[in-house]
Amino acid sequence: MLLLEVISGERLAKPERGKMRVHKISNVNKALDFIASKGVKLVSIGAEEIVDGNVKMTLGMIWTIILRFAIQDISVEETSAKEGLLLWCQRKTAPYKNVNIQNFHISWKDGLGFCALIHRHRPELIDYGKLRKDDPLTNLNTAFDVAEKYLDIPKMLDAEDIVGTARPDEKAIMTYVSSFYHAFSGAQKAETAANRICKVLAVNQENEQLMEDYEKLASDLLEWIRRTIPWLENRAPENTMHAMQQKLEDFRDYRRLHKPPKVQEKCQLEINFNTLQTKLRLSNRPAFMPSEGRMVSDINNAWGCLEQAEKGYEEWLLNEIRRLERLDHLAEKFRQKASIHEAWTDGKEAMLRQKDYETATLSEIKALLKKHEAFESDLAAHQDRVEQIAAIAQELNELDYYDSPSVNARCQKICDQWDNLGALTQKRREALERTEKLLETIDQLYLEYAKRAAPFNNWMEGAMEDLQDTFIVHTIEEIQGLTTAHEQFKATLPDADKERLAILGIHNEVSKIVQTYHVNMAGTNPYTTITPQEINGKWDHVRQLVPRRDQALTEEHARQQHNERLRKQFAAQANVIGPWIQTKMEEIGRISIEMHGTLEDQLSHLRQYEKSIVNYKPKIDQLEGDHQLIQEALIFDNKHTNYTMEHIRVGWEQLLTTIARTINEVENQILTRDAKGISQEQMNEFRASFNHFDRDHSGTLGPEEFKACLISLGYDIGNDPQKKTGMMDTDDFRACLISMGYNMGEAEFARIMSIVDPNRLGVVTFQAFIDFMSRETADTDTADQVMASFKILAGDKNYITVDELRRELPPDQAEYCIARMAPYSGPDAVPGALDYMSFSTALYGESDL
Repeated sequence: MLLLEVISGERLAKPERGKMRVHKISNVNKALDFIASKGVKLVSIGAEEIVDGNVKMTLGMIWTIILRFAIQDISVEETSAKEGLLLWCQRKTAPYKNVNIQNFHISWKDGLGFCALIHRHRPELIDYGKLRKDDPLTNLNTAFDVAEKYLDIPKMLDAEDIVGTARPDEKAIMTYVSSFYHAFSGAQKAETAANRICKVLAVNQENEQLMEDYEKLASDLLEWIRRTIPWLENRAPENTMHAMQQKLEDFRDYRRLHKPPKVQEKCQLEINFNTLQTKLRLSNRPAFMPSEGRMVSDINNAWGCLEQAEKGYEEWLLNEIRRLERLDHLAEKFRQKASIHEAWTDGKEAMLRQKDYETATLSEIKALLKKHEAFESDLAAHQDRVEQIAAIAQELNELDYYDSPSVNARCQKICDQWDNLGALTQKRREALERTEKLLETIDQLYLEYAKRAAPFNNWMEGAMEDLQDTFIVHTIEEIQGLTTAHEQFKATLPDADKERLAILGIHNEVSKIVQTYHVNMAGTNPYTTITPQEINGKWDHVRQLVPRRDQALTEEHARQQHNERLRKQFAAQANVIGPWIQTKMEEIGRISIEMHGTLEDQLSHLRQYEKSIVNYKPKIDQLEGDHQLIQEALIFDNKHTNYTMEHIRVGWEQLLTTIARTINEVENQILTRDAKGISQEQMNEFRASFNHFDRDHSGTLGPEEFKACLISLGYDIGNDPQKKTGMMDTDDFRACLISMGYNMGEAEFARIMSIVDPNRLGVVTFQAFIDFMSRETADTDTADQVMASFKILAGDKNYITVDELRRELPPDQAEYCIARMAPYSGPDAVPGALDYMSFSTALYGESDL
């Protein structure tokens, strides 16, 4: 009866002796009615069985009461009653060795489970390290005594019974363990609050680490760009072709070895930035603003400057190589012409200064005069060569040839000598003409010989000069032109040989006359220094130079054919790779806007696509090798393709960056979907609406497109007849947002646009659109929730102490809070009190941390 009074809370009538059984049954029925009113179903249990002492029925009723009032209300992570109590025990005893709670019978026989529960919540009551698994009686009695003395939990179990029973009574142990749960329920609330704070702090610490990583990576990349641009902008010319080719090789190493890792770092930096911003939005934190000068846009601007300097540097290198090639050709031509001219002028001044005419006979004077006329003819023929030498020297100066001083000095010496020769020639002619009247005899044959030999000799010298002249060509057409000119020259050789024989015939006729008439001619032609031997020698030399010229032209023709093959080989690959890259770019664009399968399927498809793109890299490397061969062969144009290596490189880098960005966008969509609880169907609906209004397939929406997209998702805009058309103007859109709870004044509309377009670019990305659609309904942590959790840990105080933080939070997160919490200055402050309220608002950007 006492048990029934406790359960019902009513005073039952004490039965008299004669009416004992009736009153007992009445009292028991009252108790059973009360139990039934609490939702407890009693099957086959009546008052008569209880009064008659039916042990089985009585014990069943008692267990039902215990299960309802002591165990049923237990709830741990959406599990209740027995499962919730078992999960609570497993979590509390998890850190303890030799404790493995799997049930409510044999798992508790060694007593370590009871001791672990007490030690976990009140470690000062039990020295757990001294307990032994092989002494269950001591362990059980220790736990029962401590629980009764310090926790007000009555000793419901007997240690000897538990140890001596193969399988202890499950209901008895569950009843006893439930007493521990209720005794420690207050500590459970503190633990829950601590877990919430730990979760919030862990998110904040992770975000801060990501911010530090971004800052470091951005600083390193900007520093590399800062160091590289001056190198690319250095336009200090070199004096030799070898030095310039070494610079070109250094630049190729930079493009192949040094820049690609930086391209990957830049791409990874943008991915990290987007991931960080997504995590901040999902955790309801303010957006991350990098340090000044380290924004993604700043890095893109610096990268653009780098590529601009890179392009200009390569163009400068190629132009310098062309210039040096031209300079080497001109310098060699200058030296050759100057050497020929200096050889011709050697001794001419001494000859013109001779005064042999003073003691000469008339015939000798006439001979000297004719000889002088021939010399003047020769001098006039050399006028063109002197002008060519001066023109070449002038061009070398204009092209900034490094050895211009020595060229100018030599040219000046030749010009001064030429002027002096002209003056001496004029002076000697005047002297000879004064003496001519005294001389009458001259040999016409020698004169004719001299007149014909001098031009022929000059022609041979010109022919030798042309045959030895170096040439530079870049196409087969140019070498064919030189070959044609050479063939035309060879066609004139028979006529030239006839002229040679005619000249030699004149000389032979002179010799015949001298021998016939015994004329004293001193064995030489008085009118010219050109001897038949010299003519024959030069003619033989010309004949020797012709096959050499043939060989040089043939070798150059072969080289140009090889260059043409290189052009076609490069063009064949470039004309395939270029369209392939463009096609892949378009396919990635289509994949990013189409909705085939789940986001995970799209991500898997994109990663496979990325792998296929990376596997294409050997073809790019092969094309780089062909390009290197072209540059080494000094080929500067290619009519077989419109693609340059620069186009291919830029397209390849853009392709790698685009696929990486697209994968990151899908990963962020998955992160947003999972964090915000958006279903796949909702995500597909959002993507379909977004794609419908993204008519230019740019992956973004303008303000008006964004408005129309919101309307298409089913927002109620009223019953205005014009809205049945599926279109609305700006005022209608604002009314639509007002119907959803938005005040669509200009300021409010600007606020919404600032959420989806924080950088004020005038466009809305799909990720920003998803964030906006999910943010309005998602249940996220707030500053008020964090403050409420701190208040639980502080015992409802307006401040919290260092000891409380270190007791309730993990060490690293406790120290994180201590380092950042401001001192509490309220009227109830105590020494060392910390202000957890301002700290909580600072976590969400509502104040400064």
